[in-house]
Amino acid sequence: MQALHQNTVLILNKNWQAIHSTTPVEIFGAMANGSVLGLDIHREDWMLPLSWDDWQKLPVRSSDQSVGTVQGRIRIPTVVVLANFDQVPRKRLRFGLLGLWERDEGRCQYSGRKLTLAEANIDHVIPSSRGGETSWENCVLSDRKINTRKADRTPQEAGLVLLKKPVQPPERPLSWFIRNTHRIKDWRIFLPRKLG
Repeated sequence: MQALHQNTVLILNKNWQAIHSTTPVEIFGAMANGSVLGLDIHREDWMLPLSWDDWQKLPVRSSDQSVGTVQGRIRIPTVVVLANFDQVPRKRLRFGLLGLWERDEGRCQYSGRKLTLAEANIDHVIPSSRGGETSWENCVLSDRKINTRKADRTPQEAGLVLLKKPVQPPERPLSWFIRNTHRIKDWRIFLPRKLG
């Protein structure tokens, strides 16, 4: 029953663009009221949107998760399509270590080395002790060792060169923020490629 309460269902707008993920419990209700169609996926080029009545008649394959009901087992959809919503909501990264990690593609902005989160921290290009702001435009992802060596100096004073000027990242489609943490194969068709 735990599978019913995990975000394992990808939601597409009516143009088949990923916009959110949710739990099977939420989706079964939406399918029953007709606002969502289940997507029966056989291959990347063979998919069929189905109403709740048709979905209940689908056979449960060995690779499917399912839930038992008084009428028998019902397949849990991995992807659904909204019947009437065609917008692509957008969102900005939130400022902080993870936001900088995404913006700077997980690379130290001085050495270019790919970092683990444990090796990374936030560097103020103009040190805060010298009036530098804590903002997108003054902070970069940095290797902890390099940042410690830089201390309260500017990159130029520390003999460092920034790979690129820090800027506030643009708004992105919500699909950019959806993480396939359960590694659901069907989601890969609809989600943009992620870093690392």
